[in-house]
Amino acid sequence: MKIHVIEGNHNLRSLLAWHLHQAGYQVQQSPTLAHAYQCCDRELPTLAIIDSDFPDGEGIEFCKWLYPQGNSLILMLSARIREIDHISALQAGVDDYLKKPFGMPEFLARVEALLRRTRTSATIPTDMTYGDLRIDLVRRCVYLRDKSIDLSPQEFSLIYVLAQANGRPVHRSELLKRAWDIEIDNPRTVDSHVLSLRKKLGHPDPIETVRKVGYRLNY
Repeated sequence: MKIHVIEGNHNLRSLLAWHLHQAGYQVQQSPTLAHAYQCCDRELPTLAIIDSDFPDGEGIEFCKWLYPQGNSLILMLSARIREIDHISALQAGVDDYLKKPFGMPEFLARVEALLRRTRTSATIPTDMTYGDLRIDLVRRCVYLRDKSIDLSPQEFSLIYVLAQANGRPVHRSELLKRAWDIEIDNPRTVDSHVLSLRKKLGHPDPIETVRKVGYRLNY
């Protein structure tokens, strides 16, 4: 498991990295947000440990960027003690928030608790890839060539079922049964949602109409 420590204070950053190394983790360090962006753009960590304040920006902005990139966990370290700061961090995608100053036993316990989530869910698929599409099953987000596509919950369910078919045509009745939570008899409901999906996914058209059957995903 790779841990990325993003901390502007050299002494604290080195101390945290040393203890994490001793605990058996692979650790990468960044002294600035600019360096952290470059590193995480190449490879996402299992856990990012980030301070809230840097000379070149705020940690919360980095969290907002990192959160939709993949499944990295985020632990924020901060001297800010106001409740609103804590809430803003959680809304930005932070998984845990540790107020400074803190003791090393508590820090390591927080890290271990976060990483337990990864080990517990290791056998459960968290996303799937189909051609240029990446479907995040945890956050229910869809990315086309790494660009986030804004889909409604129903559109997400529809494209997920189509992707699961792995190129096989899916009958309208099957789509209604698997992609809708409520019982619907009108197959035109599927057609209207496919039309909306096509507009959002752009060209070339990824959803093929199979005459007298239904639809097939062609990425």
